[in-house]
Amino acid sequence: QNKNIASSMKEGAMTGIARYFFTGRPPANQHQTWRDIYSTYWKSHYQPAFTLATAYVIYSLLAVQNNEGKLPMVLVVLSFTAWVITPIIFSPFPRWNLIMQDLREFNGFITGGAGTAEADIQEVVSRGKKGTVRSLYECGLADELCVWSEQHLFMLVLCFLAKASLGFYLLTVLPAGILDFMPIFLVLLSFSWVVVLGYFSAGLNNVFLVLSFLIWATAVPLAHRVIGGRFASPNASTR
Repeated sequence: QNKNIASSMKEGAMTGIARYFFTGRPPANQHQTWRDIYSTYWKSHYQPAFTLATAYVIYSLLAVQNNEGKLPMVLVVLSFTAWVITPIIFSPFPRWNLIMQDLREFNGFITGGAGTAEADIQEVVSRGKKGTVRSLYECGLADELCVWSEQHLFMLVLCFLAKASLGFYLLTVLPAGILDFMPIFLVLLSFSWVVVLGYFSAGLNNVFLVLSFLIWATAVPLAHRVIGGRFASPNASTR
């Protein structure tokens, strides 16, 4: 509950919009599926958890590469781990025999094409505000439409400048050895865009959607072909 309240306060302060935020009190005798859990907690729990986890992984890799000590950050690890698992553990009416059903429904939620038509935009925005999105695509689209259509222009510009300044700062402090990998991700991004184009051209074929994610797994095998011998410096495992 406290995490939901904190997330709602943060969103209200950043957007200037005091929108109703569901604080997670579903009926105690009704099973809450993984799809319902994600739709409810993605912005308050899952997005901050993965952001914090990514920052922790980057911090750990930098410490290892530079042969320097690092803080254990036990509270940080516990925080992003708890944000991911607690909505499922403490969901009402959990049952082991419903896990496969939840997995199938959540898979349909991820690969679903609801809300992709231009005529659905108004309904997508409405569903996003109510927390009744029908697919992962609709969930992200509804949030972006709400952000860019309802937030004040001054706040949008201010947030953009803050993110641009942070990005520039990170570029100045990251070791050059890490920046060597930037061309690899640019190459993979170009291939990913081609696959995404195929996804839309083939009538939202989920095969292309899966390939658009799997293509990033080729970063390591293709690295030495893009940046050459620098891939093995100081060694391949560290890279």
